[in-house]
Amino acid sequence: MIVKTIEDFFLYLICYNLIKMNTVDEYINSFDVRTREILHEIRKIIKETAPKAVESISYGMPAYKYNGTPLVYFAAFKNHIGFYATPQGHEKFSTELVNYKQGKGSVQFPIDKPMPLELIKRITHFKMEVCS
Repeated sequence: MIVKTIEDFFLYLICYNLIKMNTVDEYINSFDVRTREILHEIRKIIKETAPKAVESISYGMPAYKYNGTPLVYFAAFKNHIGFYATPQGHEKFSTELVNYKQGKGSVQFPIDKPMPLELIKRITHFKMEVCS
């Protein structure tokens, strides 16, 4: 991997868990201003939608559990925000997620496009119902 900027270098270290983040604040604050703003918005939506969810760092990214069950995770990458609601969260909203790159239980929201915050809210709410 060729690293062109110091930001890319730190992103590489974070993504491959070579730098351990202990809190969601540490994680978010490790990114550039624009990415931090997006991450703060996503975090706010999750916390408003699932106020009783327990926030932590898991797999090197912000993670939320509800009733002891994984709810959602999110992570920043160079060109996208990864959002992980495990398969049920993505299956339920498959038609709305069709325009995004996906994997099993993951979706990539391009950083240079408007973040689908309302969709993130609805997926989080759905996952709360599943975890209840």
